Parts: sequence; C-alpha cells; structure tokens
Amino acid sequence: MRKKREVIRMITKVEGIIVNETPYGESSKIIHLFTKTYGIIGIMCKGVKSMKSRLRALTMKFTYGFFYIYYKEDKLSILKDVDVLDDFKIIKNDIVLISYLNYLTELSTQVYKQSMEKEIYDFFLAGVKKIEEKMNPLVITNILELKYLPYLGVGLELDSCILCGNKTNIVTIDADVGGYICNNCYKNQILVSDKTVKMIRMYYYVEIDSISKLSISESIVREINFFINRYYERYTGLYLNSKNFLNKMLHL
Repeated sequence: MRKKREVIRMITKVEGIIVNETPYGESSKIIHLFTKTYGIIGIMCKGVKSMKSRLRALTMKFTYGFFYIYYKEDKLSILKDVDVLDDFKIIKNDIVLISYLNYLTELSTQVYKQSMEKEIYDFFLAGVKKIEEKMNPLVITNILELKYLPYLGVGLELDSCILCGNKTNIVTIDADVGGYICNNCYKNQILVSDKTVKMIRMYYYVEIDSISKLSISESIVREINFFINRYYERYTGLYLNSKNFLNKMLHL
C-alpha cells in the first residue's frame, strides 16, 4: 500500500500589531495583523473567544507582539500562539488616547494600502510607542501625518519657496500650494508664525524614535494642526471617520 504523504506545516514567527478583529462563529475570530514582513494579513484565531482560551486576552485589538502562525500567502493564516510585547495599557485606559490610536490605525493602514511601503509600519509603531510614553498625542499624530504625505504622492516643499525656489526670506507656509512662500512671492496667503514654519519642517524630518521631549506652545501646536488638516482635505483624498470623530472630541 502507498503510504500517505504527511503534510508538515511550519510555524512562522511574525512581529505585528492587531489593527482589526471580526467575530467568526461562536468561539473564533479573524484578526488583521499589520506587519513589516507581510504587510496586513488576516489570521484565523480558532476558539479564542472561549472564556477558557489562554489566547482570549492576547488577541485583542491593538495588541503588539510576536505572533506564531501557520502562514498562508493571500489566504487566512492560522494562529498558534502569541508573545505580547506591549498591549498599550496607558492608551487603552484613556478615551482620548484611544481616539488618537483609532485614527492613526485607520490612517496608517490606508497609507500602507496605497503605497505598500514597509516604512509605514515603522512610523506607525514608533508613533504609538511615543503616545504610550505620554508624549503629546496631537504632536505625534501631526508628525505621522506629515511623514505620510510623500507616500500619498503629495509631499510638501520645505527646502525653498515653492513658487520661485528662493531659499531665503521665507515668510509663511501655504496649504493651497503645498510649501514655503518667500517674501517676494507673498501676496495674500495666510501668515503663520516663524516658529510654525520651522516646526513643520522639523516634524517632517525628525526621527520619531529619537524624540525624548516635546516643548511646543499650545498656540503653535494648534496652528500646525490647522495647516495639516487643511492640506489633507485639499490634497490627499482621505476622508476618515476616525479623524472626524477625533476632531469633534477635541473641538478642532
């Protein structure tokens, strides 16, 4: 008799953060894991909704860790185990911070789907960690929003006047044209403070992991956020419910 060929499935260890979960039957669910290695993948989590399941608490939305899976390309993978690296308890215990995280999750996954660039995962995770460290969530959010612009194909000109190329006498930054405006080209654009002009450039180029302290006045933070909101509305084509909810909560 011909022996049956044994199918050996190899377990794959992948780092990621759960960005969505969907019930499946009475005791199972499907999670979507944002990873640097494979992008956003779906994983079947069998029996994890059971009160007796050890994985019940380890497969909640926004859990970050190592996931041990039977990986299937372009299909649902199957979860075997989880090692939690961080469950972001500080964020999860604050309704405002949860709102920021919901928005950044929706934004980051949308940007990733458009660009398919692995750096998006790194930016997203670094930003979430800084919010967990109690850094100003609006500043961190704005930094991520600015860093995502090139991946959406609508990057800003922050090295010279966007109209004439002049690198000196910059007087403002304009959301309608997408960059710096020098004194010679200034007509009736909205004037922002010199500090805001400089800080937007810093946001754009700063390494998120290197941020250890944020000392920015509330007025400058609000002015930068106003500029970014206006630019996103005009150029990105992204209209996210989580952003609208966040703006209403913060009265922005």
